[in-house]
Amino acid sequence: MNYSQHLLPLVRRWSAYTDLSDGDRNALLDLPYTRKSFSKDAYIVREGQLSRECGLLLSGFAYRQKVIGNGGRQIISIHIPTEFIDLQNSLLGVADHSVQSLGPCEVALVPRSAIIALRDTRPAIRLAMWTETLIDASIFREWVVNVGRRDSKSRIAHLLCELAFRLERIGGGKNGVFEFPLTQEQLADATGLTPVHTNRTLQALRKNGLIELNGRSLKVLDWEGLREVGDFDELYLHQQPETNQRVSGTG
Repeated sequence: MNYSQHLLPLVRRWSAYTDLSDGDRNALLDLPYTRKSFSKDAYIVREGQLSRECGLLLSGFAYRQKVIGNGGRQIISIHIPTEFIDLQNSLLGVADHSVQSLGPCEVALVPRSAIIALRDTRPAIRLAMWTETLIDASIFREWVVNVGRRDSKSRIAHLLCELAFRLERIGGGKNGVFEFPLTQEQLADATGLTPVHTNRTLQALRKNGLIELNGRSLKVLDWEGLREVGDFDELYLHQQPETNQRVSGTG
């Protein structure tokens, strides 16, 4: 594979946010980066570290987390291939949270200086970066609502809907089947539930004929039913609305 081809998904993603010129696209493809593989549960970013690079997820999954004084963990977002996992650090300089891999993954580490140079010289790319971070913020808001106001069944259904919707958009699902890398403990930490309660809730979603969950595979059996239970409205993801018509393998 040509070196720059690893960045093509990023070009396609940001082209959906703004009108990139040929020069903009070439500038993105010419970004210097180092490919690095991470094993399961490896730290890609550690809270408190200085930001010298921004990581673009090429394959696999990652999650952002905060750990409080008593050791309790809150997972605050899930990241999928084609996404920057720490673009905000190109401005903030110091990581205020940690990012870990959900399984084996590969990341393109782009020097912070190269990101800043593009931001300062190419307005369309600057707008795409801004849009990307605003969408991140929108997702964070929805997760706050999810943990704070929805019941356990709705919380988990909503998270499953979000992950399926986002994966479908990048071609990561087939006939309603998606890779699902989270353990029940991680799913609990993402929804503010105990692992036992999480297990019971997943069993209820299975019993209602909404999903199948086997190992690392999620199958959406009834997309509209799962949307209704999860109170899921994809508006906060700010993506093409037609995506939700293709998630279920039965539709």
